[in-house]
Amino acid sequence: MRDGAADVNRRIAARVRGLRAGRGLSLEALARHSGVSRSMISLIERGETSATAVVLEKLAASLGVSLAALFDDPQAAASPVARREDQTRWRDPASGYRRRNLSPPGMAAPLQLVEVELPAGARVAYESAVREVPMHQQVWVLDGSVEVTLGGARHRLETGDCLAMQVTGPTAYRNPGRKAARYLVAITGNGHAPRRRP
Repeated sequence: MRDGAADVNRRIAARVRGLRAGRGLSLEALARHSGVSRSMISLIERGETSATAVVLEKLAASLGVSLAALFDDPQAAASPVARREDQTRWRDPASGYRRRNLSPPGMAAPLQLVEVELPAGARVAYESAVREVPMHQQVWVLDGSVEVTLGGARHRLETGDCLAMQVTGPTAYRNPGRKAARYLVAITGNGHAPRRRP
């Protein structure tokens, strides 16, 4: 694994700081908009905490980007190839799910690919409000079972099944099986939101 937890935390810290500054938001303004406390955002921006996927998704939604974009290396040279050993890996401290950003960093592209491994019985619920920039996803199950809940709709997906959805509000992923599930997420429409003022 190329990225240790501390390295990934530093990368997330730099991304959140840079995105917040780029939108002209104070810590207080981002806290109000995201529902994440100012003190937690400050810890994240200093790389002093391993934030959960749920917290990071709230920040990403408020900053107008996908969760995957928070793991991008802003210093990465643009290349059309992302070698496996260079792909960012991360483990959610709350649910234990593991994610790997597959797409080449530093490339301006309308599509991002992420591989996820969700442990047996694990559940991750993203509570973000409606995004200013519409985001579409397709979830393709590579192995195991995944239950995806989007608003009031629940979809049970088995190996080989693919779900297309527009993320318009709270979304939850659950592994109802007895073994880890692996799935690919293709994400589009995750451009930058308009700048907000504090």
